[in-house]
Amino acid sequence: MVARLVIAAPSSGAGKTTVATGLMAALARRGTRVSPHKVGPDYIDPGYHALATGRPGRNLDPWLVGEELVAPLFLHGAAGADLAIVEGVMGLYDGAGSSEFSSTAHVARLLEAPVVLVVDAARQSRSVAALVHGFASYDTRIRLGGVILNRIGSERHERICREALAESGVPVLGAIRRSDAVATPSRHLGLVPAAERRTQAARAMDAVADLVVASCDLEGLLRLARTAPPQTAPPWSPAPPWSPGSSVPAVTRIAVAGGQAFTFGYTEQAELLAAAGAEIVPLDPLADEALPEGTRGIVIGGGFPEVYAAELSANEPLRRQVAAFDGPISAECAGLLYLSRRLDDRPMCGVLDVEARMTGTLTLGYRDAVAVRDSALTRDGERYRGHEFHRTMVEPAPDRPLFRWRDGADGFGDDRITASYLHLHWAGSPALASRFVAACRRVPVG
Repeated sequence: MVARLVIAAPSSGAGKTTVATGLMAALARRGTRVSPHKVGPDYIDPGYHALATGRPGRNLDPWLVGEELVAPLFLHGAAGADLAIVEGVMGLYDGAGSSEFSSTAHVARLLEAPVVLVVDAARQSRSVAALVHGFASYDTRIRLGGVILNRIGSERHERICREALAESGVPVLGAIRRSDAVATPSRHLGLVPAAERRTQAARAMDAVADLVVASCDLEGLLRLARTAPPQTAPPWSPAPPWSPGSSVPAVTRIAVAGGQAFTFGYTEQAELLAAAGAEIVPLDPLADEALPEGTRGIVIGGGFPEVYAAELSANEPLRRQVAAFDGPISAECAGLLYLSRRLDDRPMCGVLDVEARMTGTLTLGYRDAVAVRDSALTRDGERYRGHEFHRTMVEPAPDRPLFRWRDGADGFGDDRITASYLHLHWAGSPALASRFVAACRRVPVG
């Protein structure tokens, strides 16, 4: 059995990430093996979770992978852990569109996990009791096991809040004072990725762990986590269903872009590629001037390439190699921009005959997409559930988009290239990995 907690809040900005990450770091540094998880398609918070725990941060999103895979993916990620902490998204009951699907509450139900509600008490006192009562009674399938009060201003403020909550039956498991020591800079709708600020992020991690240790009832939180019932779902496995007597194909070297410019990616993607026979080799387009020797395929995920456009452009040797590469390339969002001719007037790789630029418009949301033709990854007519998050655009738009959905279309694709703004969680479409590796295996090693 995996002891587990879901850290939720009434809304964004209440302090979920501070509490969840601080709790992970505080318990990990005293020897607890903590498995970190994040509800939703967020790429940035898992980076901080990984820094706090020393384990890969993992996402749990019923929209992207289906309800039936949430518990198996959770158990796969939590294997060998003493405790799993799941950070929620937005408000507890906020899901896809106007529904509660893919909300923190939805995932908590699928995991049968107790919920700890982080309440921003900065501009209220006794009203916290009414708020907590509403969240506890709104959906009785959710077990609200405790409250952590955040941004408490004084001892008197804390006492008033605790007295008001004493009648609610929901225990107070922490009261955190206002602090500037744990502030983390933001970009767009999220934090600046930990990979871009490792030294500062490590210092902030120590500070937030100290804050949680001083302010929260760690033993009470652990007792609550241990009340979660055993789970009966089998753990997810990235291994393909090989035929009896067959073996994993010969290892195929695939370069996966990373570094500060390309920090967005789901952990399971690399696991699926490796299980299908890939040797994953890291590639930092900011620093590496050549593709790894023997590369047969390139995977370029998301990130913030616009922040590093000058540095990416200055690495002309690598850009030329990518432009001349004749193997399969899978690119999502930032990867799409890197493959363009230019990004904000700075030369990129030129694999795609498009220009990319920053805009003032944020494109954000889930997409229920259908592939309308074949590519190295997709097959005509297949459905893919993905997510968009960007403030850029490419021109001209594809004349024959790879994906279409109700009110939009996107993507470039042929038998070698698959590039779009759509972020896909490959665990929800595991054939993507085996198709990509198979396509890479057909490339001669130069």
